[in-house]
Amino acid sequence: MTSEEMIKMLANKGLRITEQRKTLANIFAESEGYLSPKDVYEQMSSYYSGLSFDTVYRNLRILLEMNVIEQFVFEDGIKFKAHCHENIHHHHLICLECEKTVSIMFCPMKQVPGIPETFQVINHKFEVYGYCEACK
Repeated sequence: MTSEEMIKMLANKGLRITEQRKTLANIFAESEGYLSPKDVYEQMSSYYSGLSFDTVYRNLRILLEMNVIEQFVFEDGIKFKAHCHENIHHHHLICLECEKTVSIMFCPMKQVPGIPETFQVINHKFEVYGYCEACK
């Protein structure tokens, strides 16, 4: 997703477009890998002196809630990446070495046994972590 697409999504949802949010969109648009909150903070601090980690984290949460970025849980912590271009529900294969990501256009949720009919599933995540052919 380009930074322009991210900014447009934020503007369409009524969010004020600040220079910091433009910079944040540029950081995610230019990054091919996953970024931890610390990675984002370090990049943002080089542009804005006095920037707090709380401000960065709050903006990450806003971008996440607006589906501009996606959150992934790695063994070394939570990381974020620009939302992929798939407009339909899908999941991912993620290489732990090079962080290459492949979309899985299948949802295993429909096959999960034992979910009570009275339980309303609102959201779920399914990522498969391993090593791509080049890294194994």
